[in-house]
Amino acid sequence: MENSSVRIDKFLWAVRLFKTRSQAADACKKGRVLINERAVKPSREIKVADVFVLRKSPVNYKYRVKELLTNRVGAKLVENYLENITPKEELFKLEVEKNMPYFKRDRGTGRPTKKDRRDIDRLYS
Repeated sequence: MENSSVRIDKFLWAVRLFKTRSQAADACKKGRVLINERAVKPSREIKVADVFVLRKSPVNYKYRVKELLTNRVGAKLVENYLENITPKEELFKLEVEKNMPYFKRDRGTGRPTKKDRRDIDRLYS
């Protein structure tokens, strides 16, 4: 590609980190995309070898730009443009969240009784 930089929202959409470009722009506006520990606007230009952080709760993903692109590519080709350098400690947070017990109450059953609340507390402790 002849361009030396690309808008960050367009790049995030092109490498399939977001489903739509407007979602990528919204994430930038909300401060979920960081470069040099500073939130960036959707119009911020990104270059090859730049490192950015994408905050998706509960994990802060860290990526390095290998090559620039403006058009969306297939999922198999993303690794040619983006390198995931997220620390193992951050990825461990996903595993912890997956293994957390989950309690669901049926809609319309009303407030939990004292016994229900104790059972819920026992489940989470």
